[in-house]
Amino acid sequence: MLRLFSRIRFNRRRFKRQCLLLLGSLVFVFCYPLTAAILPEDRADLSYFTYSGGGVDVEIPAVSVRKQVADSVSVSGAYYVDTITSASIDVVTQASAYEEERTQTTVGLDYLSGKSTYSLGYSLSEENDYEAATYSFAVSHSVFADLTTVALGYSRGNDTIYSMVKDAFGVKKRDPSFEEEVTRQNYSLGISQIITKNWLMDFTLETITDTGYLSNPYRSIRHIDPDNPTRFKFQGELYPDTRTSHAMAVRSLYYLPYRASIMAEYRYFMDTWAIVGHQAALGYNHTIDNKWILDVGYRFYTQSAADFYSDLFPAANSQTHMARDKELSTLTSHTLNFGVTYEFTPKQFAFIKKGTINFKYYYLMVDYDDFTDIRGSTVAGEEPLYSLTASMMHLYLSLWY
Repeated sequence: MLRLFSRIRFNRRRFKRQCLLLLGSLVFVFCYPLTAAILPEDRADLSYFTYSGGGVDVEIPAVSVRKQVADSVSVSGAYYVDTITSASIDVVTQASAYEEERTQTTVGLDYLSGKSTYSLGYSLSEENDYEAATYSFAVSHSVFADLTTVALGYSRGNDTIYSMVKDAFGVKKRDPSFEEEVTRQNYSLGISQIITKNWLMDFTLETITDTGYLSNPYRSIRHIDPDNPTRFKFQGELYPDTRTSHAMAVRSLYYLPYRASIMAEYRYFMDTWAIVGHQAALGYNHTIDNKWILDVGYRFYTQSAADFYSDLFPAANSQTHMARDKELSTLTSHTLNFGVTYEFTPKQFAFIKKGTINFKYYYLMVDYDDFTDIRGSTVAGEEPLYSLTASMMHLYLSLWY
């Protein structure tokens, strides 16, 4: 068996994706995905995002810039560093808290030709035990007098997973005996339709295929101790080496006559691991004095467990694939959000057309139906169910020039 560092670590890459998906699902009105064929506006953003909950603290400062360099070409770039301090239930039940850092650089190019926009993107993410490079291509085309926009997208990610060990002096380094690969491919189709001058609809389909090492080298499952049925032991998790996911989403945005809008979204998810998820979101925003925008929203999510998930397995190696990742369990979550945006025009900087200062707050509540809190447990299988709450804040400055 591979020699692994004896510490459970949080899956930061997946957590980052979840944070971004959550933000996107709750505030999609501010960046509606499909529009008529025009280049994005020149813009710069300075952003700071925090997450705190379940023993995990995350800080993500970021900067992004977009600039049109020709009549039909726009380029963009982004850079962020996220720092995570984890004492999550996975960590504290099998090891000790830790702090790590990840950096990501992203560049993109958009080319406008008639009613079509072609987009290319590349991102590189690096941390001490995970490296990921992602390439993306997308094309969107407007038809029917620009009332309908169709978009196709494809991305491919090549990830390399390492494991950290301690040398004779207690210094962490990569384990030379462990190096695994993952290939991720994403296919998307989107249709945006202007129903009336006040009503927009958006429909998207997405398929993701993951191939390679999909386990976490630090996470374990637990099974009943054969020598004492009231106790349990740990064993490294065993995942399938393929996963295909499908998602369908319908979104609606309706502008009200008193400078407000309402949003609604439904998303359905299923994969080859037998996880089925349902998400519904509602939102409302209101403009005040042409300077302030207030928004509130609610998101509900529920999912079933993977078919190889169990909180407590009957024995070691009791089946081919085994997982005890709480994010693969049966769970239900509720998220409330509130936001305020202030728009200004800095007269002292003539090259800046306008700017906004934005603050968003999210409160997350998650209940796990078949994942237990084993801290301080005395009898295997009789532990209480686990739940968590978390707060997220997103503060960012946007400038159009």
